[in-house]
Amino acid sequence: MTIKSDRWIIEQARKGMIEPFESGQVRERDDRKIISYGTSSYGYDVRCSTQFKIFTNIHSATVDPKSFDESSFINIESDVCVIPPNSFALASTIEYFKIPEDVLTICLGKSTYARCGIIVNVTPLEPEWEGHVTLEFSNTTSLPAKIYANEGVAQMLFFQSDERCLVSYKDRGGKYQGQTGVTLPKP
Repeated sequence: MTIKSDRWIIEQARKGMIEPFESGQVRERDDRKIISYGTSSYGYDVRCSTQFKIFTNIHSATVDPKSFDESSFINIESDVCVIPPNSFALASTIEYFKIPEDVLTICLGKSTYARCGIIVNVTPLEPEWEGHVTLEFSNTTSLPAKIYANEGVAQMLFFQSDERCLVSYKDRGGKYQGQTGVTLPKP
């Protein structure tokens, strides 16, 4: 496996791998600095949408991935999401991905957020998976923490194999195939 460069990412984006796609790195909008997004040297920095699900323990629910209680979240739509101390929020990427059959993609956090105690869960995007990526932001601090919509929140790294895997995500009919928006756990 080899990690892919900005040139490869731009070439794949032209084939529809990432939409919408930004071929450079955007660091300013409307004459104000933002957290960067777009193509970087060996990855792609994604943005999150304005729809967030913030975890709350108001109903004293047990978190169970086999039987997830949607009332464990408060839904908000905003340009900013404030995550309570020691809690987490879900969001979706603006970008829609179509991962090639010989590529594994890894989603990692951006250092700007990590330096504030906000961690993005490391997530794989398997060969032939497609959809909006549901991102999980953990606030590891004892203070409220902000996430900014329409700005960079995570980085995707692309690893290409010299051969196709035997069974891709699409082949096995993965349960998150084609997801749009914030998608909760499915049993």
